[in-house]
Amino acid sequence: MKRKAWKAAFPYTIPIFAGFWFLGMTYGIYMHVSGFSFWYPMLMSLTIFAGSAEFVAVNLLLGAFNPLQALVMTLMLNARHLFYGISMLDKFKGTGWKKFYLIFGMCDESFSINYTADIPADVDRGWFMFFVTLLNHFYWFFGATLGGVFGSLIHFNTEGLDFVMTAMFVVIFLEQWLKDKTHTSALLGLGLSVLCLIAFGSEQFLIPAMAAILGVLTLLRKPMEKGGDAA
Repeated sequence: MKRKAWKAAFPYTIPIFAGFWFLGMTYGIYMHVSGFSFWYPMLMSLTIFAGSAEFVAVNLLLGAFNPLQALVMTLMLNARHLFYGISMLDKFKGTGWKKFYLIFGMCDESFSINYTADIPADVDRGWFMFFVTLLNHFYWFFGATLGGVFGSLIHFNTEGLDFVMTAMFVVIFLEQWLKDKTHTSALLGLGLSVLCLIAFGSEQFLIPAMAAILGVLTLLRKPMEKGGDAA
């Protein structure tokens, strides 16, 4: 059962490996350049597992001790996971002890896969989601540790490597677009995001956009489900 779930989950995570390896390496190198031993990116990637927060943590560690600022900053950066968690409530039911790790290890990429993947009928859903989460966690840990260890040996311009993740999300969006018969939710997401971007600016639009998407999709859930059944 576990082996079958691992074999089903692994192909979904291959694109994530490419993105996490490069971005994790960038994070490890950044930590090394900032004066931290490889133990820091290794342990932080293992216990925090939040890429954006880990990058910001470098400046927090170098600055004056301010736990309140760190708390608010981390909450703002990862507030989107509140919406991810709400969306995964039903999917995490019946997963037993694995639920605790699924909650801890849920990142953008794991959420995207576990929420949209077509899990084969003969594969245990809980173990599939567990291995998706575990593999993605390992990819980030591996890249960050490698970057911290070999940071002093690598001499090239890493500017722009973070675009790997943006490109990957575009691919995931396009794949989901091709799979869906109707594109109502995707168009609503794009439209509401653009409106919030115009209204709140590029630095403040993410949380209002996700709140608006959640609210509108909640209101339109039943009509959309009826439309899907009719199709």
